[in-house]
Amino acid sequence: MSHTSRAALGRQLLSFLLVGGIGLVVDIVVFNALRTTVLEPHYVHSGPVIAKAISTSLAIIVNWVGNRLWTFRSQRRIGRRTDIVREGIEFAVVSLGGALIALGCLWVSHYVLGYTSVIADNLATNVVGLALGTAFRFALYRWWVFSARRTPVNAAASETAAVLTQRV
Repeated sequence: MSHTSRAALGRQLLSFLLVGGIGLVVDIVVFNALRTTVLEPHYVHSGPVIAKAISTSLAIIVNWVGNRLWTFRSQRRIGRRTDIVREGIEFAVVSLGGALIALGCLWVSHYVLGYTSVIADNLATNVVGLALGTAFRFALYRWWVFSARRTPVNAAASETAAVLTQRV
C-alpha cells in the first residue's frame, strides 16, 4: 500500500470515527433517557434491550447520512454509484449486524452474567459492543456498501450496450 493510499485510508477512518462519534452521542443519550425512564427494567423487563434497539436505530440513520455524504463520498463518486435504495438497504443490513453485536454484549452482561446496573449496561453495550461493532461496520461499509469497485446496474448495462454497438 502506497503512502498516498495509507493517508487516504487514514483520513477515511478518521472521518468514519467522527461520524460514528456523533452517532454514538445520539445512541448513548437516547439509550440512557429511555433506560432510566419509560423502559426502566423495574417497569419493563426487557427495557434495556428495547431502549438499545431504539437508540441504535436512530444512530444508524445519523451514521448513514454522515458516511454517505462525507466519509465514503469519494468512493461513491469513483464508482458512480447512484442506487440509493440498494445502498441504504446494504447500510442498514451492516448496521444491524453491528447493532446485534452491541445488543449481544448487553444481553450477555445483563441477563447471563447478572450485571444489571446502568453503568454495567453502558459498559457492555457502549464500550465492548461498540468496539467490536465498529470494526465490523467499517470493514463492510468500505468493502461492500460504499465500494468504489462496484458499478451500478445501469452503468454496467450501458457499457455492455456500448461494446455491442461498437462491434456491429
